[in-house]
Amino acid sequence: MNPYIIAEAATSVAGVTGSLTLALAGAGAAIGVGMVGSKAAEAVGRNPGAFGKVLTISILGMALSEAIAIYALILAFQGR
Repeated sequence: MNPYIIAEAATSVAGVTGSLTLALAGAGAAIGVGMVGSKAAEAVGRNPGAFGKVLTISILGMALSEAIAIYALILAFQGR
């Protein structure tokens, strides 16, 4: 086999792996943020007086969920 073709295949597989890692982490973060927002709206609907506390906890939850996507971004492009 041609070594150039093998090298190109290995490079493209590595690129797909990084993209797949980033895509899965991004999807997970999006699902996490959506669930936090949904449950926060539900909680405020049930108890409007707790709006400030719910908002604080939901922003913290969203930030932690987005941190996973940032970690995946760093890991996906670490080997390049």
